[in-house]
Amino acid sequence: MELFLEPALWAIGMALLGTIVFALIGLVSGTDETATVAPLTLLVILLGVPPAGVFAFFMAAISAKHITHAIPTTLLGIPGDTMAAPLLRDAQMLRELGVPHIALRKAISGGVIAAVISVPLAVLFAWIITPFSDAISAVAPWLFLIAAVLIAVLSKGRWAALMALIPFVLIVVGLQTFATGVLGKGLSISFFLGIAIGPLIADLVLASSPAGRASMRREAPRTFELAADVRTWKGRMPNPIGVLDRGQIGATAGAAVVSSATFVFSPVAMTVLMGELFGGRIKNGYRRLTTMMTVKNGTTESTYIAETLIPLIAIGLPLSPMAAGPANPLFNAPPVFTIDAETGATNNLHDMLQPWQFLVLGLVAVLIAVLITYPFAMTQAHRAASWIMRKVSHEAIIGAFAGLIAVICLYEGGIIALLVSITIGLVGGLLSKLFQMHTGVQFMGYYVAALTVPAISALFAG
Repeated sequence: MELFLEPALWAIGMALLGTIVFALIGLVSGTDETATVAPLTLLVILLGVPPAGVFAFFMAAISAKHITHAIPTTLLGIPGDTMAAPLLRDAQMLRELGVPHIALRKAISGGVIAAVISVPLAVLFAWIITPFSDAISAVAPWLFLIAAVLIAVLSKGRWAALMALIPFVLIVVGLQTFATGVLGKGLSISFFLGIAIGPLIADLVLASSPAGRASMRREAPRTFELAADVRTWKGRMPNPIGVLDRGQIGATAGAAVVSSATFVFSPVAMTVLMGELFGGRIKNGYRRLTTMMTVKNGTTESTYIAETLIPLIAIGLPLSPMAAGPANPLFNAPPVFTIDAETGATNNLHDMLQPWQFLVLGLVAVLIAVLITYPFAMTQAHRAASWIMRKVSHEAIIGAFAGLIAVICLYEGGIIALLVSITIGLVGGLLSKLFQMHTGVQFMGYYVAALTVPAISALFAG
């Protein structure tokens, strides 16, 4: 009984923590998932939280953030994070129709339904793939190369991102060789954090240049109009099934199934595709927009959950854009969770939790996030958005995360690790800005450098 009770208590406690923290972070516009979820998950791991608690924290975090990120997106007209960007056009059109409160409620209700559906679906798809896991692990170095090429071509940068992948991989190899020679060991966390905050580092360096400052200067402070708070349900507590009509529930469920099965594709691309597939053909303009808001935000939940769970349960290697990005600490967080660069052998949540634990703990974490965040977003969205815009300093939040990242880098390898992180962040940030080579491509590039390049060297040496 104690063996079950202790992990359960850790899971519940960490799910509550993840929900509260990321429900609030989701309210702040522009808080990228990779730059926020990943470092805090890494911190939780390095502090010694048991596997059940780590997993529950992460699942609750992404579920909560993708509910509250709809608040600034719909009410203020600014994307809450990267995954909220595909919702922005539909949200703006509904704002112009005078129903932003409807856009918000449709979006977060779709997110709730998709999150609950996608956990068992992802476990099912992982179970189907598991018999092939040994074969997949054996060819892992080449799979990472294929995945990196595929994700690069499917990104906004397309061929430019693919061509930029080659020098990026070589830079990672060079920095890793340098760090190993100086420290006597390789680095991984510092590379990961550098990639995560690359755009931020690039902006800071640009701001230190006169020409860069001129390109970033604004003529006047940005102004936002906060939509009115209008309640459209009876009673105190809203019901997501009651907020959506049957067609929208069916479309959200269908999108969750499709996006869970296609776990190797970009979450942003799948969000746009599912919205068009299930909502684009509806002729009535109002219903089309509300359906697309529902389906798209549902897809932000289902892709993040499925792209984490399927590779984590079936293989143990981060073979998806999500797994290579925000979920990366669940796979590789030395010295706690590791992936052997030579053999591809794993020592992470894949080896520490059973499939039934992923199912039960995942559902518990998602339900905790939903039960806390959904009523809050439905009833307090207007007040919360107003408070965030008036009282919370975006710069202070960025500074706090930058300080956290610096501490973790110093923990891994001192000043050398910090310099490596800044270097790879600057390179990655510029590649993202100039070539649209997003962080998912760069994370895959890191694994190509760590796993594929040694395999290619061994092939030619043989």
